[in-house]
Amino acid sequence: MKPIVEVKNLSVEYTRGDQKVRAVAGVDLEVSAGEILGLVGESGCGKSTLGKAIVGILQGAEGEVNFDGQQVSKIGRGQRDAHYRNLQMIFQDPYGSLNPRRKIGDQIADGPRISGVSKADALEKAESLLERVGLPRNAVERYPHQFSGGQRQRIAIARALAISPKVIIADEPISALDTSSQAAVANLLVNLVEEFQMGLIFISHDLSIVRRISDRVAVMYLGKIVETGKTEEIWNSPAHPYTKALMSAITHADGKAFIPLDLPGDVPNPAYPPSGCRFHPRCPLAQAECGSSEPVHVSLSDGRKVSCILQQAGSAPKALTF
Repeated sequence: MKPIVEVKNLSVEYTRGDQKVRAVAGVDLEVSAGEILGLVGESGCGKSTLGKAIVGILQGAEGEVNFDGQQVSKIGRGQRDAHYRNLQMIFQDPYGSLNPRRKIGDQIADGPRISGVSKADALEKAESLLERVGLPRNAVERYPHQFSGGQRQRIAIARALAISPKVIIADEPISALDTSSQAAVANLLVNLVEEFQMGLIFISHDLSIVRRISDRVAVMYLGKIVETGKTEEIWNSPAHPYTKALMSAITHADGKAFIPLDLPGDVPNPAYPPSGCRFHPRCPLAQAECGSSEPVHVSLSDGRKVSCILQQAGSAPKALTF
């Protein structure tokens, strides 16, 4: 199936004082209709920046993002045309993304109204979408402050769905919620992907949720994707040392004690990334050439892609022990 979103060699830079920081550094990514791609990595690795570049909020310094056959560029306020309205984003803070002075129904109805739908029909659609995400139809008359965090996130999802998007980028949509709300919102997103056959890029640091809902996973470290593949394959036999370290940090459901892998050092300053493999200063399996040669993103026999000299193109993933 042809991907709806294709990210090709994308880099995004921003200025910090007199420094140029490359928050995203040559990323390749894709998502298809009816697919959930989990994007994971430590805080500050560039996940949110990548999501904003995909929807056109940020401009890429290099590379490109293609959505449904057309290249996405930076989109100014009020300039998103009909084609790109099919590419929507849900933000981490639902309260910050909603206008506190406007009724919920009017905010959800904005998308359909911009598309030419009458006010009455747009409000009817808003009521229907609120009901679909588990809220009462009369919520259209209420304001954001009258809802809980989990309810506001459902409202944000309803607003994103209002123009029947083909792809949604969900940036940490459950991190600010309590545990029961996290599960409810995650399950809602899964059901909506199946119902509307849209693509979903689910950005999160909650690996247990990502494992449960994602079809594929992309692992990001310091601005680069180091491993992508089917979720269970990555969980059962991680091919990159950083992926293995992340997997070790997942809480066990059986309550047994475990000790996460203790990687040496801290995440490097993205303004001054290490030479060669960006993970090599912290990697327990690093070799001499890791500090001088940047690893090639190779395809393994099971279809996943990984950037590590320990893995050879076309071979089965080598088991990592440390």
